[in-house]
Amino acid sequence: QVQLVESGGGLVQAGGSLRLSCAASGRAFSNYAMGWFRQAPGKEREFVAYISRYAGTTYYADSVKGRFTISRDNAKNTVYLQMNSLKPEDTAVYYCAAKAKTGTYLEGGQYDYWGQGTQVTVSS
Repeated sequence: QVQLVESGGGLVQAGGSLRLSCAASGRAFSNYAMGWFRQAPGKEREFVAYISRYAGTTYYADSVKGRFTISRDNAKNTVYLQMNSLKPEDTAVYYCAAKAKTGTYLEGGQYDYWGQGTQVTVSS
């Protein structure tokens, strides 16, 4: 069992930055690849970013590529999402998720554990 707790969300003006953190407890953090997803009101949950177990591989949704950076610190059992040049369309609840399965990183169903989410609101 892995428990995930996100933090760092808030209200920011367009063009601003936020850094989300996701602290993990329970089983060995390095056993899991990690992902960030988001869900805006009235929309389906969507993939944002992925990082492999030892940070050798990262992937991003096209909508955030060049603006967001995912990273992890296995010694601190934490994954981060640095979000720069934020846009109003980035407004959503952001979730981190842990993945031990070997399926695609794009699908939320391939992740084993989820955090409770943190709200990010970008004003225009």
